Amino acid sequence: MADTTVATGLTVQQWDSKFFKEYLSQNRFKPFMGTSENSIIQVKDDLTKKNGDSITFALVNKLAGDGVTGSNTLEGNEEDMASRSHKLTVEQIRHAVRVASTDEQFSAIPLRDAAKSVLKDWMMEKTRDDIIAAFGSINGVAYASATETQKDAWLVDNADRVLFGAAKSNNSSNDHSASLANIDSTNDKLTPEAISLMKRMALQANPKIRPIRTTEDERWFVLFANSYCFRDLKENATMTQAQREALARGAKNKLFTGGDLMWDGVIIKEIEDIGVLSGVGASSIDVAPNYFCGAQALGIGWAKRTFTKDKDFDYGDKKGVAVGEFRGIEKLTFGSGDGDTDDLKDHGVLTGFFSAVADA
Repeated sequence: MADTTVATGLTVQQWDSKFFKEYLSQNRFKPFMGTSENSIIQVKDDLTKKNGDSITFALVNKLAGDGVTGSNTLEGNEEDMASRSHKLTVEQIRHAVRVASTDEQFSAIPLRDAAKSVLKDWMMEKTRDDIIAAFGSINGVAYASATETQKDAWLVDNADRVLFGAAKSNNSSNDHSASLANIDSTNDKLTPEAISLMKRMALQANPKIRPIRTTEDERWFVLFANSYCFRDLKENATMTQAQREALARGAKNKLFTGGDLMWDGVIIKEIEDIGVLSGVGASSIDVAPNYFCGAQALGIGWAKRTFTKDKDFDYGDKKGVAVGEFRGIEKLTFGSGDGDTDDLKDHGVLTGFFSAVADA
């Protein structure tokens, strides 16, 4: 009687699936990913079930109307949800390593295991970097690649979603570089008061930025902060006093982890990889963006989840393994003009630029 063996291809598929889950679960942004419109990073995997190169996200805005009371007529007084859409394009992401094997032969699975840690670290860091780049993008263009004209046009459309330092008045007629130059190292640090201002701006924006729901009773925003800005906030006397109560409440919040701060319904998380804009502030100080987020801030679309391929080189003396996936990561934007993509606004992100002076 012959024994049943597991097909090699199926074993590789199982390995790939486990690899995908492991690298994703270790990503700093994983707690904020979900498939619903309530997630800060909304995930769609429609294309894993069908062919295509793009995924459409439906953007749902918060209702702002008063409704009707008593016997007043509701018909004809409905509120337009002003829902729009965002088309996200996916692309292939790949990397590979080679393993010298003069003394032993690697089968498919041990080869993947040998390269697992470095490939997982690369994929995890790539996804993290792409998420941060998406937060800072200017209508789909990487911030560093965007022209001053593009930044100014973005600011015109997003003036209710951008804060320069401690005061809205630091916005110099929607001139992006001039507004950054108003940020100084004394008055324009990240503070509790600035966070409360960003929260008010988010709730007063048109349309509003929706907080996420963690329970039936709790609504939260999340601020992803640059390390220098987080340092200034942590050293703020008002924040230091407030953390005594926040730490007790944070233990019950699934989004809160050790080292996070809380203020006014906002969870503040330090993201070490958010960079600085060198010399753009007053007296040529460094400034950093910080991303104040509500629901549907970013979209991630997977067309094909992680896969691996192996290949022999040099007459079998060396073996290589490649890892890849088809996906896209973008900041979700919506058209505020007549057309679906006219006058794009950032849907769930308010960007706050603050002083980010390095340690002496």
